[in-house]
Amino acid sequence: MTITKNNPEQNKEPAWNAVYAVALGVAGLIISEFLPVSLLTPMAEDLSVTEGVAGQAISVTAMIAMLTSLMIATFTKRLNRRWLLLSFCLLQILSNLLVAFAPNFAILLIGRVLLGIGIGGFWTMAAATAMRLMPKKLVPKALSVIFGAVSIATVVAAPVGSYLGTRIGWRNVFLLSGGIGVIALIWQTVSLPSMPVDRPAKFSTLIKVLKRPNVKSGMFAVLVLYIGYSTFFTYLRPFLETVTGVNVNMLSTILLGFGIANLIGSILARYLLEWNLYKSLSIAPLFMGVIVALLVLFGGYTIIAATLIALWGLLFGVLQVGWVAWLTNTIPDETESGGGIQVATIQLAISLGAVIGGVFFDYTGAIGVFISSSLFTLIASVVAIVAFKKQQKFNKAEH
Repeated sequence: MTITKNNPEQNKEPAWNAVYAVALGVAGLIISEFLPVSLLTPMAEDLSVTEGVAGQAISVTAMIAMLTSLMIATFTKRLNRRWLLLSFCLLQILSNLLVAFAPNFAILLIGRVLLGIGIGGFWTMAAATAMRLMPKKLVPKALSVIFGAVSIATVVAAPVGSYLGTRIGWRNVFLLSGGIGVIALIWQTVSLPSMPVDRPAKFSTLIKVLKRPNVKSGMFAVLVLYIGYSTFFTYLRPFLETVTGVNVNMLSTILLGFGIANLIGSILARYLLEWNLYKSLSIAPLFMGVIVALLVLFGGYTIIAATLIALWGLLFGVLQVGWVAWLTNTIPDETESGGGIQVATIQLAISLGAVIGGVFFDYTGAIGVFISSSLFTLIASVVAIVAFKKQQKFNKAEH
């Protein structure tokens, strides 16, 4: 089946097989991105680097994803999106092969760079891909399938990676992740239709979107929030090992609990956002900051630590959905360009968080990392409150 730019909406048939193939592809990308979180310690030991240095395998991926999300629509403006999506799967496979067979940390970083290109490219094209594959009325359902795969991948990546890493070694875990990419590549090759570009994107659109009222302040709140997230999640395993003193099985259980709570938070988000979008996005990071502070004080108790970590994950699930809802409310006519900016902001934050966390970990240990995470999320709450007050004043002035 070929979807052309002149194809009338009423004649477009839903391409569910392609949607599921794309969902599997993005699940492979997300699993690959977060595997180092649960494998940080054995990776560092095997490659003879500190855990702080090993954490940069995440920051490099995030930085490249950030740059890619801003540039890929412009640089590939005339490339058929079918081939672009297939290339993301190929990059995921090559990345995992390089990481699995890396003789040193430098080669591993090259593999993570390739992964960053795939991740940044996919997130930029996600909404547009759903719109190309499905009739307008089914686009939300298609997006829920794709983002559902993201949630599931986020849930399973850390605990499954931790469990398998102790059984078959961290390198073989990355090989298995590459296998997911192989299946997705074959599936997408068979199912994806031709998707030519209708209107080539321009880089100037990003600048125009950033100049709109309240966009910069909202994006800054996202930046600070995700720095807090990155410093917390990247160094969660070292904290649990050195402060809480858990074994590998308990570590996997706690990480699984975090993932399930995060998924539940994403599901519950719609109800909180219907109640009050702005209050939800302001209050949730405040509670997250308090939770991390409590974790610093009582992290030596396994049950308390596991409960606090799960609560943190639940609140973050609300924010993941909430900031996308804020984007659609603030710039409904340019959600794709705004989405590219938001993805770049998030990836920059993840990169900065991993770097900041690495410095804190090497000099102050896991406690210092978590104190910094608590401060960042508290600052995110303050920034969100200020941003939303300005936005509400602007909305009143318009009316």
